[in-house]
Amino acid sequence: MNANSECHHRDREWWAVYTRHQHEKSVVENLSKHGLETFLPLYPVVRQWKDRKKNLSLPLFPCYVFLRGSSDDRVRILSTPGVRSIVSMIGRPAAIPEGEIEAIRTVVGSSLVVEPHPFLCRGDWVRIKSGPLAEIEGILIRRKGSSRLILSAELLQKSIAVEVDAFDVEALAHQAKGFVPAAARAQAIAQSRAAEWQELADRGFGGRLP
Repeated sequence: MNANSECHHRDREWWAVYTRHQHEKSVVENLSKHGLETFLPLYPVVRQWKDRKKNLSLPLFPCYVFLRGSSDDRVRILSTPGVRSIVSMIGRPAAIPEGEIEAIRTVVGSSLVVEPHPFLCRGDWVRIKSGPLAEIEGILIRRKGSSRLILSAELLQKSIAVEVDAFDVEALAHQAKGFVPAAARAQAIAQSRAAEWQELADRGFGGRLP
């Protein structure tokens, strides 16, 4: 790669492209043919039909594809079959932080269980201390006896969840983008307790939260 191409690559930003339903893979294929760097995070799932089961790879962020783009690419992107729009703010494509893309890429590339998750914009932030996800930050929750780390793409208002060992995480007083207010931490605690109470209810225990 020469100096001009390196400079051009640095000028490109990560964008999110909104696609037609179930057109994510074809959009990635077409954009890649135009020489654009794309990223479509997938997760494995088993679908049960009456007579058979089928292993599928589905998008973690349905109807969204990530790509590196610049102003010169906008017309080419928008004219790609299956593309509805580029996610924008104030009339221009909204840049996605490189850290968010790399965190999602690291999780998808690991051997851990990952799946879509309802978006969480606030809560207790933690950092993974060791293992394949070391240094990744996210929101820790509990679900049915296991711990999960929530990674969010704030621009898309979507999240994914990956199973982690609670002993491998350390609490953070703040996230990379700024201090987490006390109200947000209280919300995370309430959510965690509600999840634990729901688990007890599922097991047949009654009563009230203390």
